[in-house]
Amino acid sequence: MDTLDRAEAFLWTNARLLDRRRFELHFRGGDPARVIDAVRGYVNADGGFGHALEPDLRGPESQPVPVEVALAVMDETGALDEELVAGCLRYLESISRADGGVPWLLPTSSPRAPWWEPATGLPGSLNPTASIAGLLLKHGVRHPWVDRATDFCWSALGEVSEPEAYDVLAVLKFLDHVPDRARAEAVWATLSAAVPSVVDADPEAEGDTHGPLDFATHPGSLARSLFADDVIEGQLDALEQRQKPDGGWDFSFPSWTPITRPEWRGWVTVGSLLTLRAYGRLAP
Repeated sequence: MDTLDRAEAFLWTNARLLDRRRFELHFRGGDPARVIDAVRGYVNADGGFGHALEPDLRGPESQPVPVEVALAVMDETGALDEELVAGCLRYLESISRADGGVPWLLPTSSPRAPWWEPATGLPGSLNPTASIAGLLLKHGVRHPWVDRATDFCWSALGEVSEPEAYDVLAVLKFLDHVPDRARAEAVWATLSAAVPSVVDADPEAEGDTHGPLDFATHPGSLARSLFADDVIEGQLDALEQRQKPDGGWDFSFPSWTPITRPEWRGWVTVGSLLTLRAYGRLAP
């Protein structure tokens, strides 16, 4: 069996319907509407998303990061569902802070990973505001929330000196898609100097680490310029070799309850295949 066949067998055996649909879409000519239907299963009446769409947030209630996940999956189909986006914007407006950003996490009593704790005062956060705004901007969504979030991101980026890895990942989605390209490239020129400190180039590193391909997931990303060609090629070699005997890819961050391992592995497996294809390691 080749790489795709092995991955498909893993996904059918272990993964959520959402990630099975993503695989079908990208590698088996699947219908984008079926992916959107899978996303729709996680939506709430307030327009937000919950129900463990982000596997480490197990509760049903809406949270900001699952909105980012929903938009990212819709983005994979090539278009955002208008009804779901309208709900997202309604929800985002309801939870936005005065500065225009949304918090990383709202208070919740639902089961969640121990590292998910609301910040004191629930301030607006680049993660996930920048990711959400970037995905909406990519698809040309015009709305007052997007305008306010964009202003928040520009302002917050001016204060970043020692970003964390997740902040950089969120900011990249914003900078890759915000229309003001000159400003985006200028901000990235400054911010990128701090990025090497959050990159672990060892493909066998344990724990919650991030390698070059986590930032430069495709050749067109602003982050691609940070890494030499031989570094990227070596990372791609290692990524290919990390496919497990069962056909899936694994992850190095903690799994705090048994169900999250297969759920995350399904997500990571599809993401690994997409990265390999983006760099020409899999047939289009």
